[in-house]
Amino acid sequence: MIEFHLNGQKVTSSASEDTPLLWIIRDEFKLKGTKYGCGVAMCGACTLHVDGNAIRSCSYPVGRVRGTQVTTIEGLADNHPLQQAWLDQQVPQCGYCQSGQIMQAVTLLNRTPHPSDEDIVNHMSSNLCRCMTYRRIKEAIKQAATLTTTPSYAIAAVNHKVAQDDQ
Repeated sequence: MIEFHLNGQKVTSSASEDTPLLWIIRDEFKLKGTKYGCGVAMCGACTLHVDGNAIRSCSYPVGRVRGTQVTTIEGLADNHPLQQAWLDQQVPQCGYCQSGQIMQAVTLLNRTPHPSDEDIVNHMSSNLCRCMTYRRIKEAIKQAATLTTTPSYAIAAVNHKVAQDDQ
């Protein structure tokens, strides 16, 4: 059994340790926000957080998350400033890559609360958008940076929830 915290809840999986985390998240725990894109960790559609770090879940073995905090787009609970900025800036076109884009952007704002354009481009360059909404993504991140006053917004919320559950 592999035990870890998923969006603040302690969970276990009996999957083989080499099963990609993406399939455990989508098939076993029925969280469909994390998408399958390329299967080789190149596009970023499957991006989620493990202990606050953005990872590509399509190629990340579930055995590596034992004892960690895993956060998916659902773990942001529709209250991260990036989510509102995404709507305000009308970022999604087809929308398929957007959960991965947001999860990647969260790690940027957690580490660099007021990023420059260059910071944004460099940090987001590994997440692909077939609809080419990169300009709107950058504007949404800049907008969210003005609303985000506390670094590690999503991670702090998840860790608080975990601490409550463990008591």
